[in-house]
Amino acid sequence: MQGIFISGTSTGVGKTHTAVLLAKALRNKNINVIPRKPVESGCQLVDGELVPADAQALLQAAHYEGKLAEVCPYRYQPPISPARAARLANRTLTTKELLTACLRGADSGFVLIEGAGGFYSPLTEDGLNADLAEALKLPVLLVAENSLGVLNQVLLNVEAIKMRGLRLAGVLLNKLKDSPDGYMDNAADLRERLNCEVYIQPYNAGSISSKLVKAIVAQPVSAVA
Repeated sequence: MQGIFISGTSTGVGKTHTAVLLAKALRNKNINVIPRKPVESGCQLVDGELVPADAQALLQAAHYEGKLAEVCPYRYQPPISPARAARLANRTLTTKELLTACLRGADSGFVLIEGAGGFYSPLTEDGLNADLAEALKLPVLLVAENSLGVLNQVLLNVEAIKMRGLRLAGVLLNKLKDSPDGYMDNAADLRERLNCEVYIQPYNAGSISSKLVKAIVAQPVSAVA
């Protein structure tokens, strides 16, 4: 299985925007993209159905011919952790269920999986995003907001990713505000401390680094246990 697991240092750091740009870039290379966001909270109720906006954006960006239910089979309305949202819905959501959803049809293309929240955010009743990533054994792209305090956040997350025995495809610093960086150069500071590529995503970017896309495509195939 070839693919990528997109995680973040926290929620709201631009994982979905990054995943959408990556899906578009892969499609432009004529790569068949299998998008998966197996669980999403904060869904809007439309005509009696919960609509996962992030998963829908991934489906459209990937030109995926499958159903939205394949991209995101587990949906919850409260904008909280999926583990807590499932519990409030009297549902026991397990990591095995999400793993099965991610792997279904995964042999037909490049699997692009987006987690929910940060790498150590609770995802299911029995696991974190980290547990799903570990079960998938895919390389991890870590997305973080390019702001003050990100050095600590990234270094902690990278250490956690490595402790799980996962390959780090790179760190993407996402600029979420149209403001000057001042004296900061987070990318340079991280490159001094990490043995991986660090990419910058400008504010309101309409495309993703071609160097990052090339590196992700070149990642070795994973072996799911």
